[in-house]
Amino acid sequence: MSRTILFIAASLLLSQTGCVHRRVTINSNPAGALVRIDGKDIGYTPASMDYTWYGTREVQLLKDGYETQTQLIDISAPWYQRFPLDFVSDNFLGTHVRDHRRYDFQMQPKQPDVSSDVIERGRSLRSEAVHGL
Repeated sequence: MSRTILFIAASLLLSQTGCVHRRVTINSNPAGALVRIDGKDIGYTPASMDYTWYGTREVQLLKDGYETQTQLIDISAPWYQRFPLDFVSDNFLGTHVRDHRRYDFQMQPKQPDVSSDVIERGRSLRSEAVHGL
C-alpha cells in the first residue's frame, strides 16, 4: 500500500512540469528603429525576442536621421533561475513563469557631417590662394 502511495505521489510530482518563458522587448524614442541583438536583426521597435540564456547582449539601434546606438545590456537571472533552483523552476514548478524584460533607448538626432564642410572650405581657400584673391 505504501509503495502505491509513493508511486502516485512521485507520478504527481513529475507530472507537474514548470516552464519559464523568457522574453526581451526593446523600445526606442522615436519608434521604428531597426534592432540588432548580438548582430542578428530582430525587427523594428518596439521589437521583442525570446531567449534561452541570461547574460550580456549587444543591442544596436539604427534609424535614418539618428545616430546609430550600440549598448551592452545585462539580462541577469532572477533568484529562481540560479543554480540549483533553476532545475526546479524549469521542470517541477507546476506553473508557467513569465520573465519579460523591457529596455528603453533614447535616440539622438544625427549631427551634420562637418568633414564635408572642412573639405569644401579647404578647396575654397586653395582656389583663393592659386588665384591670388
